Parts: sequence; C-alpha cells; structure tokens
Amino acid sequence: MPELPEVEVVRAGLEPHVVGRRIASATVHSARTARRYEPGPAAMAAGLVGRTVKAVGRRGKYLWITFSDGGDLSALVVHLGMSGQMLVRDPAASAARAPSPHLRADITLTPDTTECHGGPVHVEFVDQRTFGWWLPAPFTRVDGTDVPVPVAHIARDPMDPLFDPAAVVRVMKTKHTEVKRLLLDQTVVSGIGNIYADEALWRAGVHGGRAADALSRPALTRIVEAAREVMADALAQGGTSFDALYVNVNGRSGYFSRSLNVYGRGDEPCPRCGSPVRRESFMNRSSYSCPRCQVRPRYRLR
Repeated sequence: MPELPEVEVVRAGLEPHVVGRRIASATVHSARTARRYEPGPAAMAAGLVGRTVKAVGRRGKYLWITFSDGGDLSALVVHLGMSGQMLVRDPAASAARAPSPHLRADITLTPDTTECHGGPVHVEFVDQRTFGWWLPAPFTRVDGTDVPVPVAHIARDPMDPLFDPAAVVRVMKTKHTEVKRLLLDQTVVSGIGNIYADEALWRAGVHGGRAADALSRPALTRIVEAAREVMADALAQGGTSFDALYVNVNGRSGYFSRSLNVYGRGDEPCPRCGSPVRRESFMNRSSYSCPRCQVRPRYRLR
C-alpha cells in the first residue's frame, strides 16, 4: 500500500495540473470506487461537475482535492488503497486510445482562472485491485486545522508542519503494546506503513516487538525522528516502487526501494553490521530487522 511519501508525490504532482481548473465532466465507472458514498457513483459524478479546484491536500495516506465553492461537497477525498493511481493525461490523447481495463473514475478539467495556464486536463483514477475509493465530503476543524470529515480521526503525520514529536512520544509511552504496532496506528501517528516502520526501527536500533511503555523517552523520540527522516529521504527519491502499481501522476516509478536497508532484504547483510537480515511474521505481513542491531525481546507481548 502506498505510504506517506508515495501519496505526497502524487499530491505534489497533481496540484499544478488541477488548481484553478473547473471540472467540466466526471464519470465514476466503478461502484466500488463510490462504495462509501451512499447516493452512488452517478450522483457523485454529477456533484463534481462545475466545481473549481482550490488546492490539493494530504494527511498521512489520505489525499483530497479542495473545491472553492465549499458546502457539503467541499472536498473529494481519495484513498489509493493497494494500487490506486491518479494519472494526468492530455484529453485528446486519452480519447485516442482505449481506456485502461482498470479505469475506475475520471474527470476533465478546464481553466477557470486567469492564473491557470494551459488547456484542459484529464485525470484518471486507475485501480487494479479496487481497494481505493473516492468520497465527497465537507470539512471539519480538528486541532486548529481544517480537514475533510473522513480524515478527522487521522493523526498528524511526521511531514506536517505542526507535527509534535514530543506529543506522539507521550502517547506511545502510555501504551503497553509493540512499538511497531503503534507506528502503524494511524490515530497515533499517520502515514507510516510496514516499509517505513521497519526502516525507521532499523535506523533507531530498536526491534519492533519491544513494548512501547518499556522503552525510554529518548528511544521513542529516536524512532519517531527516524520515521520522519526515512520518509523525507524516500520523498526525495519519488517514493518506493516494488512494481508497476505505484507510480506518480506521469506514470513514473519511485526509486527509494534501491535505498532500503532492511525491508524486503531477508538474509542479505545488514548495511551497518553485516549480520543477515531477519524476516519475521507480523500482523499477517512480513517484518524485517537486524538480529544484532535490533535485539529481539525475550518475550513477545500478547
């Protein structure tokens, strides 16, 4: 699943193409894409037409398009799921080719302000595995920030200018649960998934199975700061792509997978000490760590 860096790459790529443009047409081809919107896909598409894009926002793994005219449809929240792609196309080129078999929704936008240069833009939501979704929603105010209602329960992420590492550490210190489980809890800190949790824990030299309340505040701070650093590094390289399902708005892949230290590198030497990287089962997925740099706790939490 795309994590914070991958979603931020999509957000930053989408923004200059859509801000200041008005949605001239919209089609939601898949009922699954509109499954969270009770009126259904046709009503969603009809509600989008005529809206002018003001900004493109993000928190954690959630992306949204903000409209200038507000109301109950102030934003279109987009979750990429496992394989969602927001692809920017030239409308003429899109019309000249056969649509992707995985096309779930699309919108065509035309310039609506004098500051908006260029012609129409076509945006396609392509989603092979159909776990992604769109949801029109109003905004609500949380901790001094306006966010769409479906995103209100999501904590600030490490790239948020108002992110407070000390506050996150205070919450983590009260939890008698595995520290990696907390890193994946989007209500504690958002945007971190399996890849960047493993990479942050390796950088901090802590095994993900250790109880958060048993770790010192400096150790927890080191983990949180490592998460911010590793995601900033990934963002600089366009995110992590293991296959063709994660791409930016131009269809290009990110290259941070070449810089991963432990994730997906089972039995390869640890870059720090040379010990073979260990692969373990964790929450129905794989977890990677160094047996020497990240000593496993003697007992597993239950």
